[in-house]
Amino acid sequence: MIIARLHNVAVRKNCLQTLNTYTRVSLKSAKHLFSGVGFETMFIYRLSSNMRPSSGHNLATLRKLMKDRKYVQEPLAAYIVPSCDAHHSEYLADVDERRRYLSGFTGSAGTAVVTQNQAFLWTDGRYYLQAQQEMDIIKNLEPGSHVGTDRLLVSSTDWKSMAGKLDLAGSQLISVETNLVDLLWTADRETTRPARPTNPVFPLGLEFTGRTWQSKVEEVRKEIKKDRCDGIVLSALDEVAWVLNLRGSDIAFNPVFFSYCVITLKEVVLFLQPSQVNPTVQDALTSGDMEENVFIQDYSKIKDYISGLASCTGKIWFSDTSSHALVNLLPPNKIHSKVTPVANMKAIKNPVELKGFENCHIRDAAALCEYFSWLEKHVKTGQVTEISGADKLEGFRKQQENFVGLSFPSISGSGPNGAIIHYRPSEETNRQLSLDELYLIDSGAQYKDGTTDVTRTLHFGNPTEYEKECFTRVLKGSFNIIVLGLDYAHGTGHGVGSFLNVHEGPMGISYRYNSNDQGLEEGMILSRFGGRNDIIFVEKKFLTFDQLTLVPIQTKLILPGLLTDQETDWLNNYHQTCRDRVGPLLKEMGKVEALDWLIKETQPIG
Repeated sequence: MIIARLHNVAVRKNCLQTLNTYTRVSLKSAKHLFSGVGFETMFIYRLSSNMRPSSGHNLATLRKLMKDRKYVQEPLAAYIVPSCDAHHSEYLADVDERRRYLSGFTGSAGTAVVTQNQAFLWTDGRYYLQAQQEMDIIKNLEPGSHVGTDRLLVSSTDWKSMAGKLDLAGSQLISVETNLVDLLWTADRETTRPARPTNPVFPLGLEFTGRTWQSKVEEVRKEIKKDRCDGIVLSALDEVAWVLNLRGSDIAFNPVFFSYCVITLKEVVLFLQPSQVNPTVQDALTSGDMEENVFIQDYSKIKDYISGLASCTGKIWFSDTSSHALVNLLPPNKIHSKVTPVANMKAIKNPVELKGFENCHIRDAAALCEYFSWLEKHVKTGQVTEISGADKLEGFRKQQENFVGLSFPSISGSGPNGAIIHYRPSEETNRQLSLDELYLIDSGAQYKDGTTDVTRTLHFGNPTEYEKECFTRVLKGSFNIIVLGLDYAHGTGHGVGSFLNVHEGPMGISYRYNSNDQGLEEGMILSRFGGRNDIIFVEKKFLTFDQLTLVPIQTKLILPGLLTDQETDWLNNYHQTCRDRVGPLLKEMGKVEALDWLIKETQPIG
């Protein structure tokens, strides 16, 4: 993957194909309005009326709504459309894809700003190969301007940052209680807005969680008392799911459900749609007459409940990513804002969760071995494409025990497409796999006992010496966790949830500063850049890594002479581990060809 990123000029053209209806903006500025949102490197495009047939009409209608006193307190000079939901989820349900609906841009990250004369879209460095100039929206506003947004979609921290910068410039950030894009979308006769999912919730058994929800609540309460609070509001969907040992399917690839959870010193209240709760879930949340039960209230009642907490004597704990709309319900002296204890509790896996990760990675590796063995036979027929290949891999994964679904859309990229960060093949971009090009597959699965995220780069013909050199040098960097001297606008590693989100915080390996990251601890699961492996931190005399991913690294792409003896020994030992742990399962399943492939690919190199 990195080869094409660095050296293939065709890639730089290809990677912009999803933005060919936008006009790139180049405005110099030392600072920008939305630095608090978390984009260190910004890429700015001007939205044009030819993005889609209805876009020009949508922008014109939106500008009218920005001046309509029925919906806004004051006429707006600018309206902000972020890429998030009320829970600040990374992945969104279709109903919350407001920025995508307005702009047509399908990337997962990005923010649109519409002024009365212009409209802009910007996103972070994951989607492009070359940096662009940053942009300062403030300089495009007249003093005294009003900038509006839906504060349910903006964290309290970001709201304060943006409001402060606007205030210094003589402008004002105001809340628009009725989301203007929702008004557009609901009235759109061409594009129907999807309904909000209310899929059934299900309990996750103790054999997978390793802890009861009661013990988790007890630990949360200890932290609440330690910080002299009376309660905590959990708004992140994976935190709610983890603490109550529940899972759902409201957001594709993420086993979560739309909900809030409030834990006070006296009660636990879960806010979700009552139709999502069946007797099995109700029983799982019931401890008995003399013990604690989880009270269930309608999802829409969360604001009323939080408002009622104003009568508490102590403070109420909110995550610093909680929506400003929720935090603002209480007076400032009642608010305690910082990363929740659940975020760190969830990040450090218990022994049952760790064992689940080991087991699901063995099964996942078996599916990948079967897929790569199949590819070696079928790529030469000229009938395998990026899409059909990804579908075949999903089919192999479905055969594995405890499989629930994919953990993210498979990044199946042949040739130059393999260089596009977060590429997802479509009918328009779908390329055929060949014997002459590299193939990258970055994919993962959700199993009840864990989540996987694995990247491998392969060549099914004869790779060039240059390709081998590039691959080997990146592999050497992967051995050392970092890639020296290479700024690839992408994190090096991210946390992985336990049958939860494939991207889990607050820990990570990245050049970006994260004040919530408390450092790496024993039991944390992270992915690693390069030929991406999931890794676990273990405690010896100091923190070290242990491998979870058990998929061979293609040795035909390696120049052994570039490896040190230590690196060669590591690779040979890793491959022996792959054979020892995955081989017995393939043999048990009767996957003879996949087993033969595994043995071939794990032969020691000199």
